[in-house]
Amino acid sequence: MGAVPTFGAVALDCPDPVALAEFYRELLDWKAADVAEDGHWVTLRNPEGGARFSFQRVPDYRPPAWPSAENPQQAHVDLDVTDMEAAHERALAIGAKLLDDSPETFRVYADPAGHPFCLCAC
Repeated sequence: MGAVPTFGAVALDCPDPVALAEFYRELLDWKAADVAEDGHWVTLRNPEGGARFSFQRVPDYRPPAWPSAENPQQAHVDLDVTDMEAAHERALAIGAKLLDDSPETFRVYADPAGHPFCLCAC
């Protein structure tokens, strides 16, 4: 059993880990973040347990392009919601940018650092 890993965290590169962690903390309604002494790494802990969400400062950070054949998004986060309209308004109010609202069961957004994420009512 010791050779089987467990899922620990998702980490996003960004220019300002404290600010991006605050965006996701508010979006997810999680508790305060753990900030490394130098501010280059911030971790949000899921209050229900499970995987963590971390943010890492990267010099010369460039956000993903969505959609782009030349510079694909490579990864994104899916967040489940039960009330799409309320979640949509909340995301926009705290700084998300709507990228695509054409699918029926999900919408694509960019966080303040440009990472795509989806609100899913699937």
